[in-house]
Amino acid sequence: MIQSSFCNSPKENKLLDFLCAKIEATGPISVADYMKEVLTVPQSGYYMSRDVLEAVEILLHHLKFHKFLLIGIWFYNEWCKIGFPQPLQLVEFGPGRGTLTDDILRVFSKLTSQHKSNLNLSVHFIEVSPHLCHIQMSKLCSRHVKEELHGKTLTTKYGFPITWHPHLVNVPEAFSLFLAHEFFDAMPIHKFQKTSDGWREILIDCKDGELQFILSRNPTAATKFLIDKNEQRDHVEISPTSGILLEEITKRMKEDGGITLIADYGHLGTKTDTFLEVFKKHQLHNPLKNVGEADLTADVDFQFLSKHAKEKAVVVGPVNQASFLKNMGIEIRIQELMQRATKRESRIFKNRI
Repeated sequence: MIQSSFCNSPKENKLLDFLCAKIEATGPISVADYMKEVLTVPQSGYYMSRDVLEAVEILLHHLKFHKFLLIGIWFYNEWCKIGFPQPLQLVEFGPGRGTLTDDILRVFSKLTSQHKSNLNLSVHFIEVSPHLCHIQMSKLCSRHVKEELHGKTLTTKYGFPITWHPHLVNVPEAFSLFLAHEFFDAMPIHKFQKTSDGWREILIDCKDGELQFILSRNPTAATKFLIDKNEQRDHVEISPTSGILLEEITKRMKEDGGITLIADYGHLGTKTDTFLEVFKKHQLHNPLKNVGEADLTADVDFQFLSKHAKEKAVVVGPVNQASFLKNMGIEIRIQELMQRATKRESRIFKNRI
């Protein structure tokens, strides 16, 4: 049963050709496999060779700066509450340009300036893209190198060592501040649809050089293992990869101690079809178009994540971003920005908040 189909650009698209050849050889693929190929295939994946902008870096640069500083202050405050455990690791997943970590290190450098020499802090980036690794190095380090950065350690401009890793398994075990800012929304998902014959997985097929959604004829392995028997929705998106990663994080927190902050677009197990393609200027498109030329995202199911985390960690939230930032004093910082802005800048700023 065909759900929908979308024409791709007539220009040559090697990734599209590869996907169609793979489907022809092995059959329709899951949405999770499609996301993995489109986003992280070494030669042409979206994340692998592009200067991917963090969403908040495009709009409201000054507000972003204060938001990131507040996240740094939050981490510092939580760390203080439990007695300044050391050695301390800051571990960020998918750090983009490194802007958020830069602001967090600025906060820690200033707030611990009186005893900085005694602060045993290291930074660890979980990043699959060699291209983005070098952008992060340019942002955070005074000394730049041209070689592969995975497994390499440099020194940040704040004096703390930074190391790049392709996976969390490569990060040393120690008390860690785990940070995932707009990371889980790009994790691969499986999509399912309830039919008169029961649950079926939504797969991706190729017909005449075009990608299209279809329903599996029978329940797949993912259908049998991932669907909750009490599920009330007719359409469900599940990311087992997200659950596995969170279990690895919470296992480390239980054994070595740690604090985790996940900030993302999401819901509490209520939404259905959120799988989208984010193209230029953050316009939303059908996810089967522009293969490899745009980001793919799906809203994070925080109820699903909380379920996986509660067995090993104390879970607080989720709370919406507005409440978090308000409690951290963002309104005072906005007022300060408004007072310093010109009349025109102030007017524009008011229209956007």
